[in-house]
Order: sequence, then C-alpha cells, then structure tokens
Amino acid sequence: MSLRSTLCAATALSLVTAGGAFADGHSATKTIENVNNGAKILLQSYTYQFTEATGLAVEWVTLEENVLRQRVTTDITTKGGQFDIMTIGMYETPIWGANGWLVALDDLSAEYDVDDILPAMAGGLSHEGTLYAAPFYGESSMVMYRTDLMEAAGMEMPDAPSWEFIRDAAAAMTDRGNDINGICLRGKAGWGEGGAFITAMSNSFGARWFDEGWNAQFDTEQWANTLNFFKGMMDASGPAGYATNGFNENLSLFNQGKCGMWIDATVAASFVTGDDSTVADSVGFALAPDNGLGKRSNWLWAWALAVPAGTSQEAEAKQFIEWATSKDYIELVAANEGWANVPPGARTSLYENPNYQEVPFAQMTLDSILSADPNDSTVEPSPYVGIQFAAIPEFAGIASEVSQEFSAARLPFGYQYHLRFSRNVFYDGSRKPVARPHKRCTQWLPRRPDPRPG
Repeated sequence: MSLRSTLCAATALSLVTAGGAFADGHSATKTIENVNNGAKILLQSYTYQFTEATGLAVEWVTLEENVLRQRVTTDITTKGGQFDIMTIGMYETPIWGANGWLVALDDLSAEYDVDDILPAMAGGLSHEGTLYAAPFYGESSMVMYRTDLMEAAGMEMPDAPSWEFIRDAAAAMTDRGNDINGICLRGKAGWGEGGAFITAMSNSFGARWFDEGWNAQFDTEQWANTLNFFKGMMDASGPAGYATNGFNENLSLFNQGKCGMWIDATVAASFVTGDDSTVADSVGFALAPDNGLGKRSNWLWAWALAVPAGTSQEAEAKQFIEWATSKDYIELVAANEGWANVPPGARTSLYENPNYQEVPFAQMTLDSILSADPNDSTVEPSPYVGIQFAAIPEFAGIASEVSQEFSAARLPFGYQYHLRFSRNVFYDGSRKPVARPHKRCTQWLPRRPDPRPG
C-alpha cells in the first residue's frame, strides 16, 4: 500500500489565488488535506515555489492515513466539492474514473512527458487507457535490514530471501535485553495499513481473497498458514503492541535502532538512510520474501494527484499536478535534498539518470516494482485485479472490517485461526461481494486440537 508513508493515504488539495482571483476572475478558498508521510510533507514545504511562480496559493491540513482516506472518499461519493485536487491511489483511481468522478488527464502539456511515466504506474492509474491521476511517487515493498545485526547473527541476507529465512534471521537478531526486535511489520487495522501487508504476504503463501466464483477464501489452509506464520514470528521476534503499529510507527522504531528488519514500502528507503535515522550507515535491502510458490510478497502502489469532476478550477488544478509530478520537481528536490530523497518509482527517466543510479536502493526499488503484477498476483487464479487489494468497489468496506479482525487477534499462540464470512456478504446469483459485512459477520475461530493420536 505508502500506501507514503505507508499505504499509503489519500490526500486532498484545494487551490486558491494568492491575490484572490484565478484567471477566470473568480475568487476561491483554499484547503489542502495531506497524508502524514515524509514525501508528501516535503512537497508541502516546497509549494511556496509554485505559489511564487503562478500566484496560486495553497493551504495544507495534515491527517492520519485512515482518517484522510475516509474523508476524501466521503467527499467524492457525496459530491461534496470540498477539494480541487485529491491524492488517491491505484485502488481508487480506476474505479472513480469509471464512475465519472474524476477529470481525465488526457491534455497534459508536451513538456510534462506523460510517456515518461513508468508503465506499471500509468496502467494502474488509468481506466480503459485514459490516465485519471498522475503519480507523485510509486512504490512496491522490500526488506530493509540492519547489516551489522545480520553479520553479528552470523547470517547473510540473500537478494531474494524466503519467509523461512526471514523468520530465522528475526529470531537470531532479537535481543530483548537491548530493546532490539528482530522484525517490525504492520499490524495496524486499515485495509491500506496492516491489511495491505498481510494480503501481499498471503499471496506468497498461495492464499487469495476470493476464488473464481467470488467465494471468500479465509477458511482455507493457505490463509491459516499465512496468519499463523505472521503471528508466530511477530510474537517471538516483533515489538510489543505490534498489532497497532503502522508504517509511521515501524519507521520510528527502525530509525531508533529497535528493528533488525522491516518489510514495507520501498519509499521508506530514503527515510531509513536519511539524517533522522540512527542506523543510516548500516542498512541493506532485499526483495520481499517468497515461499517458493512463484509469488513474492511485494505490493504495487502509487500515490497520485487527481482532479475531482465538477471543480470550477480544473485548469489550475492540472497546473499544480503538472508541477508537483514533473521532472522539474524531481530536480528541485535533488538539488536541495539529495538524489536519495526524490519521489521514486514514477518516471522511467529517473532510473536512467546516472546520479540516481548511484543511490544504494534505487535498483532494488525498480526491481521490486517490476516484479509486481496486479493482473497475476495469486498462485491460483483469482477474479480480481490487484496485489494488496481487490480492485472492486466493495473491497474498501469489506477489507476495513476484515483488517480489524486481523489486528484484534489475541488468541493463545499454538492454535490455528481462520476467518469466516457470513453469507449475507454476497448476493445470490453472481456471488460477487456487494456490501460491507454486517457488524459481526466476521469472526476468528480457534481450531480444536486434532484428537487423533500422533
């Protein structure tokens, strides 16, 4: 998901004039909702340069990801009209574009160079070949680890590790006496937080959300294996309270030297090697783990800027989008913050730039992005597009509740758990999920110990 701080979040912007009027002569008020992640906050800090160049001023309100996503979704579905630009992701964009809720970005300037956008990002932000959002940054997920702790444990991280290796390495690096956890992972409720991570992880265990008949699959062995592996590893080697940790919490733990490994959004690489990190000089990178089934546990996501249909400032909104997602903005950040801190994963030209090729995590980020295929994310066939989500309108509601169940799992370790869906989640006939589950239509159930001898 960076979702970036994580997952990833939804941001919304409303443009206004510094002088009180746009080119059409109409005045406007300004409100920008922003997700609380480092890359977007950096954009906020440079927006004054856009204002100086254009006379268009912006005002920012920063919110936590889950709250922000809910607010923006409510506004677009109710036609609230609060915003002129929204930051949304690969899940929302094709669905909202198909519903006519977004303005097509099919008339951006030649200088902007739409063809330079990485195909994986452009494809995920389009509907029927039309771009509806421009990526601010793109991401997959990967392993970030302490090279010093790995060496002290007598182990060597492969470029493409297995989950078994990750579990063993986490146990070897855990040092409770010195407040070092072998591994930090998202457990926080929210489909774009812990839900995104566990879904991507489940793909590598052979699990899927739905089978080809749209039947929920949470009572399968593959899901039981995923969830038991996660819980067992985190109970043994994770931080206290891991079930409430999201991207930002784990970033803080890692930068404080309290995590041996962290598997999360590739965009975090610049944060764990930056000035705020106490372990910046001893961080290595590897592909997200697999289980030898042909699927890795990395996701694919982009935080992107889109224009909601019905705005009275469409031209000004597109002007801001071109500035914020341009090659020039990347150069601006590079000149002031260094190449390691530019928005990654969005443009082909960035990965062709010799300066960026010297960044230690650049190639691993690109390899992770290119290894993620939203059209073929599961071991067994599935009816949906998406890796850490299913690209259907009903997913957000269902997955939000399911992720709460994941985070709330507190049963004694050693049992197996599975998730049971109530039949009222589905329409009779198509079997496609059509609505948010009823309040208790999901529940964790302990499997009884096998009574058979041996």
